[in-house]
Amino acid sequence: MKTKFTLALLLTLVLILSGCSVATKSDSTGNKAEPSSSEAPATAPAGEGTPVNIEVLGMSSNESDLNIVRDQLTKNGFNVKLNIQPDYASFKAQEDAGNFDVSLSGWTTVTGNPDYAVRSLFTTGGDYSIQSDAELDTLINKAAAQTPEEYVQTYKDFEQRLVFDEARIAPLYISLKSQAVNKEVLKADSVRLSKSRALAWEDIDFIDTAKRATTPLILSQALSNLTSLDPIKGNDGSINQLNTNMYVRLVNLTDDDKITSDASLSRNYSIADGNQDYYFILRDDINFAKIENKKAVDTGERVGGDDVVFSLDRAKNKDSVPDHRTYSLHEHINKVEVFTDLNALGSIKQAGGKGTVKEALEQGLEAPISELVSDKKQANNKQGKYQVVKLTTTEPFPQVLNYLAHQSAGIVSKKQVESINTYDVATFDVNKDIPYGDQNTVTEGDKYDNKLYASGPYILSYKNDYEGVFLKNPVYQKGTDNEALINQVNVRFIADADSTLSALRSGEIYVYYGVPETKYDVVEGDSKLQLKSIPSNAMSYLLFNTKNRDVANSTDLRKAVLYSINQDEILAFYKGKKIKAVSTVSPLIDTGNELKADPAKVKEFLAAYQAAK
Repeated sequence: MKTKFTLALLLTLVLILSGCSVATKSDSTGNKAEPSSSEAPATAPAGEGTPVNIEVLGMSSNESDLNIVRDQLTKNGFNVKLNIQPDYASFKAQEDAGNFDVSLSGWTTVTGNPDYAVRSLFTTGGDYSIQSDAELDTLINKAAAQTPEEYVQTYKDFEQRLVFDEARIAPLYISLKSQAVNKEVLKADSVRLSKSRALAWEDIDFIDTAKRATTPLILSQALSNLTSLDPIKGNDGSINQLNTNMYVRLVNLTDDDKITSDASLSRNYSIADGNQDYYFILRDDINFAKIENKKAVDTGERVGGDDVVFSLDRAKNKDSVPDHRTYSLHEHINKVEVFTDLNALGSIKQAGGKGTVKEALEQGLEAPISELVSDKKQANNKQGKYQVVKLTTTEPFPQVLNYLAHQSAGIVSKKQVESINTYDVATFDVNKDIPYGDQNTVTEGDKYDNKLYASGPYILSYKNDYEGVFLKNPVYQKGTDNEALINQVNVRFIADADSTLSALRSGEIYVYYGVPETKYDVVEGDSKLQLKSIPSNAMSYLLFNTKNRDVANSTDLRKAVLYSINQDEILAFYKGKKIKAVSTVSPLIDTGNELKADPAKVKEFLAAYQAAK
């Protein structure tokens, strides 16, 4: 979120939706579709023996990558069977059933920090991990407690173990992140393109500002089936962008992945000496919005410290909701509390020896801190009365701030969520229990019963198979630079890239978020469109099966696949619009490691594998 988005769903779907991550632990029904498969001719390199069979699992949306991989493996002595599935649910069913040797996978680090790029994927028991390697666990946890200056070497050692020593993955490339904007309708510079975070809607504006109140901003995403509108219950392309804009967080990421309080619930934050205590001074100008008669109205309830404590306590607790999909992001949170000791605040030293926490929190405030209050109703920032939240981590862990900027750390209403989630988590029955954020409650029809409370700039009014309609939160930082400009946002559900691009060019939508590299020329050739692209945090790779296949037990076989991959050929196919990679930390850290295709090594490892059979 988490964002293992397998395949180039990562490329063609996830970037459209979230700037994030990636695949979820699937809402698939579990029905196993019959695989579509194709086999390369059983040809081996000159002078070699019988080719080694290998099955590569992927999706039709990633067929170009699958064909490249097939050709490279075939050239190096493999007999390749392609197991190509038509959609993610079918792919996931095949993956869960173990019907593959390698699957074409991917990950987008939507928090901008390297721990997110590895923890869920490669730790023993991680949300999306099929690995069990104590040495990888040790390296991941060691890096998590280090500063950026210190952790480069640790992540280099991690890559050495993951890729070169054990060949748990075979890297393919880093993608670009891109968007196309109708510059005749929108102020193109108002449509932000962030390296990690999802598209921020509140900044977007029409060229004709008179349209703000009367004309919807029309966006798109590929997935219409929404995992959950409870931010902790999903981390995938169906909801990342939506929940990011519906729920405010304690901090945000800038477009280049720096931590900021801008457009967040905190006016400032500070880290205490020791890197285990984090303090946030809260705004008093955000209320929860709700929907009445499909209109956004003020609930009269302020977003405050009790909601922060509640939201983060449930975020870190695996058992707070059934099918919790983001708990591992927040497992380093030990305690969250509303802090009211003003005297102590003035004596706590900041990390780095730059004054006190109180001094840091007061920077730029309209009124200095005169009182800390426990009741959010008593907060009055203009009078110097503030709420401060203190978060303590299980160990020194500065990267916790990046996780607090993730959509899964969105602040929900304690009162509202507790009034809805009255079921017993241990005996939750999907057929009768209706949890907070269930998409069926906001889908037009007999079951429509929208009980969402939004703390962010927008709230979902309703959805159908065609689109979701979001309305401006009327009590979100009203009168500030962070107040949403456009009253309504319609998110159209358009499944494929060609249809999305066609909708943009015809004026049916105004932004195409996540334009595939193969469509750049079309966008650049249309005078009314503007294309922006930057290196993304999205990385694609081959993931090896860890059960019931020879690749699970043979490092030699995995290394033979690894050194068959020629990234130069992949980059040439994409005309330089991909970037070389080694692991999922490659978009964030240059470790100095590099994978080079080596047919001689392939021959050596295949011979060792065959000799050991």
